[in-house]
Amino acid sequence: MRPVILVVDDDPRIRSVLERLLRTESWHVVTAEDGAAGLKTFGDTRPDLVLLDIMMPGLDGFEVCQRLKTDPSSRLTPVVLLTGLGDREDRVRGIDAGADDFLSKPFDRLELIARVRSLLRLKQYTDQLERAESVLFALARSIEGKDPYTEGHCERLSVYAAELGARIGLAEEDLICLRRAGLVHDLGKVAVPDSVLLKPGRLDDSERSIMQRHPVVGEEICKGLQSFGQVLPIIRHHHERFDGSGYPDGLSGDAIPTMARIMNVVDIFDALTTARPYRSAMHRERALEVMREEADRGWMDPHLLVEFKHMISDKPLFEGTGFGELMRKAS
Repeated sequence: MRPVILVVDDDPRIRSVLERLLRTESWHVVTAEDGAAGLKTFGDTRPDLVLLDIMMPGLDGFEVCQRLKTDPSSRLTPVVLLTGLGDREDRVRGIDAGADDFLSKPFDRLELIARVRSLLRLKQYTDQLERAESVLFALARSIEGKDPYTEGHCERLSVYAAELGARIGLAEEDLICLRRAGLVHDLGKVAVPDSVLLKPGRLDDSERSIMQRHPVVGEEICKGLQSFGQVLPIIRHHHERFDGSGYPDGLSGDAIPTMARIMNVVDIFDALTTARPYRSAMHRERALEVMREEADRGWMDPHLLVEFKHMISDKPLFEGTGFGELMRKAS
């Protein structure tokens, strides 16, 4: 498919010039006459790149750029701001708004084509990464779907972990990692035979050894994605214990990455409050008691457990986030 380029400019002559130049490269071009129309056209066409004038009536280019860059569904789309020569202040404001590049008026045809071509290559690479991530997420859900007792487990952990991370003040980038890790933390179970994965009773030593390989396998599967760099330690270490008795590496205390410790806490909570063939689901208060006992044995970070307990008791914190409904189901 041909790349789609959105040109947003209130001057019809500029729109016409840019449309003509861009179509010489066989790119598909759509246009909008102001910021509001540009946002609507973006939603309708989902372009691969936006050329955006700064000075427009109503919403100016800075505001449009900022809206696109703060929306998760559009933040990875390259935005090029069209500026006058030497407008240093505009460039600084554009950087703050999230612009990926700048073009000065009047346009140099060769520079225009080169910059657009470069950003389209970057967008293509980003799209490939997103497709690869989608495949991993789908694979993780298919593994989860084998066992009716774990239905929704990945989605719940994604929500729980991000909420706990936000509570202790982690940055937005870390929260994104926690959401991703919640979805793929058990991806390595693809290598676990169904006879072990779906066994209704306790695992024997040999079966337990097989199961304990899944964090390492999951890390290996995800290693090829650069965007998963900070997710890998969460996948590998979410079964480590605070006293060093966990797996696969026997890490202890602060040597266990903080986000892996977060995943460990929420994973245990979800396991306890979900029915299993050999036991019924625990009420959340009973689950927290069991977790407190395990923390006293050194199996999880006691400080994170305290924060988690406060979090699920703090009703206003999760109203409207979907978290409240998940918690009510565990009550």
